[in-house]
Amino acid sequence: MILEVAILDIKQNQEQEFEKAFNRAQKIISSLNGYVSHQLQKCIEKKNRYILLVNWETLEDHTVGFRESKEYQEWRALLHHFYEPLPEVEHYQNVFNNPL
Repeated sequence: MILEVAILDIKQNQEQEFEKAFNRAQKIISSLNGYVSHQLQKCIEKKNRYILLVNWETLEDHTVGFRESKEYQEWRALLHHFYEPLPEVEHYQNVFNNPL
């Protein structure tokens, strides 16, 4: 499994509008092949910062399957105008699990 991590800085005073748009956009991403789960978390210290965590089965499910899809164009139209600057997206793979 691959974890996509994006720090999203939203234009000032547009947080509520972003959250409403994200509520619609999450239905797009969750319908795609290779999608596993996601979380959107809001920063406590910076009210206009969010972190988006998306689990994908493979890197290509995100970089090709999602980003080259028509659904990605819908995602962009809903969300990208809120970002300032555009987020850097990174991908991580698990190295260690701490069994509880």
